Amino acid sequence: MQKTTKDTINNVVWKACDTFRGTIDSSDYKDYILTMLFIKYLSDFYKEKLENLKEKYGDKKDRIEASLKREKFRLDEEHTFERLIEQKEADNLGEIINKMLDKIEEDNSEKLEGIFRSIDFNNKNKLGDTKERNAILKHLIEDFSDPRLDLRPSRLASSDAIGDAYEYLISKFASDAGKKGGEFYTPGEVSDLLAQLVEPKDGAMIYDPTCGSGSLLIKVSKQTNGQNFRLYGQEKNSQTQALCKMNMFLHEINDSVIEWGDTIRNPLHLENGLLKTFDVVVANPPFSLDKWGEDIAANDSFGRFKRGVPPKSKGDFAFVLHMISSLNSNGTMGVILPHGVLFRGASEGRIREKLIRENLLDAVIGLPANLFYGTSIPVCIMIFKKNRTKEDVIFIDASREFEKGKNQNSLTDENIQKIITAYKNRSRIDKYSHVASINEIEQNDFNLNIPRYVDTYEEEEQVDMAAVKLEISRLEDELKIVQDKMDGYLKELGL
Repeated sequence: MQKTTKDTINNVVWKACDTFRGTIDSSDYKDYILTMLFIKYLSDFYKEKLENLKEKYGDKKDRIEASLKREKFRLDEEHTFERLIEQKEADNLGEIINKMLDKIEEDNSEKLEGIFRSIDFNNKNKLGDTKERNAILKHLIEDFSDPRLDLRPSRLASSDAIGDAYEYLISKFASDAGKKGGEFYTPGEVSDLLAQLVEPKDGAMIYDPTCGSGSLLIKVSKQTNGQNFRLYGQEKNSQTQALCKMNMFLHEINDSVIEWGDTIRNPLHLENGLLKTFDVVVANPPFSLDKWGEDIAANDSFGRFKRGVPPKSKGDFAFVLHMISSLNSNGTMGVILPHGVLFRGASEGRIREKLIRENLLDAVIGLPANLFYGTSIPVCIMIFKKNRTKEDVIFIDASREFEKGKNQNSLTDENIQKIITAYKNRSRIDKYSHVASINEIEQNDFNLNIPRYVDTYEEEEQVDMAAVKLEISRLEDELKIVQDKMDGYLKELGL
């Protein structure tokens, strides 16, 4: 029997999106699509486990029940995708789906608590009146009933098939959603780059304080080349946090800790009343966030703002300071930020100076414009490290090397590898990278604007004025010949 590949899953699920297109925005319908995919996965997982146990134990229900309790997910047979298919003609289909989600969450409260809190399949405002809503949901169930969409573990082409498909779908939704897409997804190649820059080791505890749908965390975890890691995240948007938790399970990451809440105002990863610290911290926080929590910063009980309080209308350094406070004594962090953090003055300038004087900053890497969903501005990656022995900072200007796309630019594997090699070797490459001493940075008033350190100026080719004069003369002669011909034609026509 043919295995279920990532491409098969993508094709079936992307077709299911036709049910919603033109009815609701893709930033909303992604939640229904991805939730239904997760339900289908849970049902197929449970179905196969049950079949295997019945084959093993026959009619010994107590043995079957005891074994099911040890599985990572547990489903009531009355609340599976198969039961949804049987009820697809029901007049209260949205209500039936909601009750099924509640039951699944209740039976798996330790792992799935709150995962369906923000999805409502009976939402009149998004899905229309009863008749229209039932039609949409019926089509959705039928699309996911496609026999090609067999998500039983033994039928998947690889252990990564459904996780990779989920990632692909999130990226497609982010592309469709435009500006809103940037709120829940970091482009894959940027995540790859950042993951390689922070170099997580075997056994690493990895944290993302603005984790979105979890793609960056998962990319970083893959750099450990094993299963010996633990992922932690926090996300302010409840539905995006739910997508992140689903993403983890679909990638067979079953012990991640993904919290829901505002990281600056209410950090939830704590240990003995203090911020928990990690080996690796990464983030793509919202750029220049207004009203980020400046009002609580002065009295922050976690001491995150001892180096200064960022301006009320620009929260970039608020996330940087939170991340540094979340690093253990040998930790590494990588953060994606707008270029303004490199040179803006006032409180941001003072914070920047303290971070540099403490020898925490390791690298500043400028990336091309138009890489991200929702903004065309160029961004940078800043790498910070605790317990650094080097007293310098490498600056890399990678802004001019990229693959141009119709709507969005991207980094190629070659572009990424060049950045990684320059960073690891701390190479000085003409018009590309420069290693600056702390003294040199101090002489620049702690301004980190990359052109101050990497000269990318290209001399314009000298103009040969004599050749230009000859070309002008030649063109004038050609023009006179054409004009004489035109005059002759007009004369013949009597004009």
